[in-house]
Amino acid sequence: MPELTATAPNGDAGRQFYLTTEHHPKNGTLLGFWVYLMSDCLIFACLFATYGVLGRNYAGGPTGAELFDLTLVAINTALLLLSSITYGFALLQGRKGRVGSLLGWLAVTGLLGLGFLGLELYEFSHLIHEGAGPQRSAFLSSFFTLVGTHGLHVTFGIVWLVVLMAQIARHGLTIPNKRRLMCLSMFWHFLDVIWIGVFTVVYLMGVLP
Repeated sequence: MPELTATAPNGDAGRQFYLTTEHHPKNGTLLGFWVYLMSDCLIFACLFATYGVLGRNYAGGPTGAELFDLTLVAINTALLLLSSITYGFALLQGRKGRVGSLLGWLAVTGLLGLGFLGLELYEFSHLIHEGAGPQRSAFLSSFFTLVGTHGLHVTFGIVWLVVLMAQIARHGLTIPNKRRLMCLSMFWHFLDVIWIGVFTVVYLMGVLP
């Protein structure tokens, strides 16, 4: 790491002091990431509000009770919630310094996330094939936007997970990698909380008459 230099307070250009420690505010990254998560909360709050307004505007088209397969959605929900548990196992192995076990649990987490995305894409393709695409009604437009935005976040999370696994495999459990593990943990559990809201508001309430 390059040394940081500055002129002495008395203005003598020939005298300098050196900072030998990292110039990084303590917990600055975690604080910044919390700010990001709060901004993401605002985005999803707007999407939930939009769905709340438009979710019953079917324009003579199919309703949620006619379209949603709760069995498929329940399996998808279980995959995402289980991925949070496996990520917790990964963190436990990381605290014990077991890099191999940590990477193994992260890989399982990524596979569960891919399973979640695969079922979500299957649901989207099935709805579009049945003529229930986002252009069919305001209800379906708000549905695809809300659920699709969450799926896009999961996609970014998986990409982040793969990159982090490569960094840990190459450099080990360094302090920056531990910090990245914690940030990704916060992001992944955040997605779980959002999905519980989606499952309740969109799917469970959507099948009600």
